[in-house]
Order: sequence, then C-alpha cells, then structure tokens
Amino acid sequence: MKNIISFMHVSLDGFVAGPNGEMNWIKVDEEIFDQVGRRVSESDTALYGRVTYEMMENYWPAAGEAPDASKHDREHSAWYNQAKKIVLSHTLKGAVLKNTTIISDHLSDNLRNLQQTEDGGGKEILLFGSPSATHSLMQLDLIDGYWLFVNPIILGKGIPLFSGIKDKINLRLLSTQEFSCGVTALDYLVDRK
Repeated sequence: MKNIISFMHVSLDGFVAGPNGEMNWIKVDEEIFDQVGRRVSESDTALYGRVTYEMMENYWPAAGEAPDASKHDREHSAWYNQAKKIVLSHTLKGAVLKNTTIISDHLSDNLRNLQQTEDGGGKEILLFGSPSATHSLMQLDLIDGYWLFVNPIILGKGIPLFSGIKDKINLRLLSTQEFSCGVTALDYLVDRK
C-alpha cells in the first residue's frame, strides 16, 4: 500500500500561507528544487485539493516547453504530465480529466482503495500543498507522513498546517536536511503504534 505523504512549506510558527493565502515568504532555490526533484521522481502519483490542482494544471503541463524554462521546470513538467493525479473535490464531481481521478465522496474508502490498487512505480502518493485537503485527510487519519520545509520566518497569522486535529499524532523523524537559504526539511512518518 502506498503511503500518503503531505509535502508542504511551513513557517516556523506553523502556517502554510498568510491570512489571504500569501506564499511570497516561501524560500526556494536550486538546492531545494534538486532535493524535491529527486524524491518526486520516485513517485508516480500526486494528490491535490481542487484549488491547488487547478493552479498546477494551469502551469505545469506546458512549463517545460517555455524557451526560458529552468531545469526544475523542465523536469517537473515532464513528471507532472506522466504522473497519475488524484483530486479531492465536490465541484469537479463527474468531470473526466486526463490521467486524473476525482474523489468527491466517501473520501476514506475511495482513497484507501486507490492506495491499495495503484500500480506502477513509486511507494508514495505525494499530497502537494492543498491546506484544506490536508486538514480533511488529517481528521480522517489518512496522512502517513509529513515532508515539511520549515522556512525561517514567523508569520504570526495565516492558514495553519495543523487544524481540526482530534487526537495527538505521534511522529517518527526519518531525516532532516538544512539548505543554505535557511530552510530546513523535516521528513516524518506517522507512528501508529
């Protein structure tokens, strides 16, 4: 069964975006892009909420074809175009989208079924951003791990990473990585013992 891993940039005080969804505080550079690219290339499935999916769909399919595309844009665009996509959405219910499965109801059953039946390469389903989807999956205990990029900033307010948690979640730290821009990546697995 594939693990669902939440991949998110977060402020030191636990916010994934500012009060109005601002993400201009997130630090990324080639060093981070290379690390993310290595892990993403080991997966074949992406999970999104509708808003994040629409944002990704508006950029990534053609991003690698731009004359000034960066190495990261070319590589991630190629990956995105071949990856299986799962989108959590009530508004896209019934839509038929290329290489995409829409889950509109029975979230827990449908997602667990996909985790068990997905074939192909990769041991993870990467949940990219998508704070609302992340909150829903947390409440249903469907997230198996957190790959967090902690940015050296305190926002004070905004959209929290952790919201609506009913019970404590025990985590086991798998690895840490410091980047020269001041970001620290923390890779946790949910410890369900």
